[in-house]
Amino acid sequence: MATTTVLTTESPDRWKYLNNILTRRGPYSDETFEPGDEPKAFLADLKIFGAGGLGCEILKNLALSGFKDIHVIDMDTIDISNLNRQFLFREADVGKSKAEVAAAFVMKRVRGVKITPFNCAIQDKDDEYYKQFKIVVCGLDSVEARRWINATLVNLVGEETLIPLIDGGTEGFKGQARVILPTISCCYECTLDMLTPRAAVPLCTLASIPRQPAHCIEWASVIQWPKEKGDLKIDMDDPEHVTWLYTKALGRAKEFNIPGVTYAMTQGVIKNIIPAIASTNAIVAASCCSEALKIATTASPYLDNYMMYTGDESVYTYTFQHEKKDDCPVCGNLPQALTVDPESTLEELMEKLQERPETTLKKPSLRTSAKSLYLQAPKQLEEQTRPNLEKQLKELMEEGDELSISDPGMPFNLRFIISFSS
Repeated sequence: MATTTVLTTESPDRWKYLNNILTRRGPYSDETFEPGDEPKAFLADLKIFGAGGLGCEILKNLALSGFKDIHVIDMDTIDISNLNRQFLFREADVGKSKAEVAAAFVMKRVRGVKITPFNCAIQDKDDEYYKQFKIVVCGLDSVEARRWINATLVNLVGEETLIPLIDGGTEGFKGQARVILPTISCCYECTLDMLTPRAAVPLCTLASIPRQPAHCIEWASVIQWPKEKGDLKIDMDDPEHVTWLYTKALGRAKEFNIPGVTYAMTQGVIKNIIPAIASTNAIVAASCCSEALKIATTASPYLDNYMMYTGDESVYTYTFQHEKKDDCPVCGNLPQALTVDPESTLEELMEKLQERPETTLKKPSLRTSAKSLYLQAPKQLEEQTRPNLEKQLKELMEEGDELSISDPGMPFNLRFIISFSS
């Protein structure tokens, strides 16, 4: 009977290929790079943080690259639909925490690595938690989460704190990886104008003749939720809210004999999630982890600062340097310009801001330097400022005023200089 040799962290061949890079200087090595006999030793003391939908690939790659102390956060539990591409999970794991199962699997297979899992949202951790890391690697599945971690790391920059953010994302056969040096290179907020606007479905289709499962889900969220829930905002991460939408959409689909409405699809439609493809995840995660290794070791120059990948028609990659914006609300120091119709109401302005991909607000509060226009909380102030929603903008502000917008989902304020359209 044949025997199988298990490569452990003590096996001489275990770090063979990594040592080929780290034990000798290369033509592009940084001046500070010092090759040595034990180049992987320092990785044991370098804490690295990873989170998001690329987690399986990222965890595997980081562990096999020599990183020894890894934290991972994921608030989701394993769904049966994850099994076709997230290789650390098995059918028996359905319903369990993604972070905990993935961490246990990798620690069992790669001896010597310590992975600390957290089954929560990244927003649940405070600044002191994030300060302990040297690198943050993210493969998050929402714009809101990316904006939050980006702004958090920018806010943490100080004399001794600058934590590089490596961000990866995939959309079907397309993906991207970027390296963000907070306050030095362009941040995630600087690139929001690159996002593809979500295709709108006519309300008449949703209300009268739905043809696709997605139409039924949109009907439940856009028409039925406000009708039955009033002013209560949908929390896309709340299982009770998602279940309610799924139940309503399923009933609508049965009424029109439309198959295919599932809980997972409901989540995907309301959060605009594009189905992931295993090969794209592997390519983008590999790029992210290569950048982490280059930053940690200085063995080779890291990405400056954006790489895009497309694999729908052929295999194509392109890198470029995205420029930092002076009027970026996170890393810049200048407010943005905003042209508004003076005849429109404050409520109409809020609706337009919520539709813009570069703002993506949920529950915004608006102020000028002179007064509060509308505050979401506390309840008493919300009631006092609510009448302003029906007032025209020319009654509430003047041309040249600075408008400040805060939102629970953003650890920063958006700042705009108001100008009136003629």
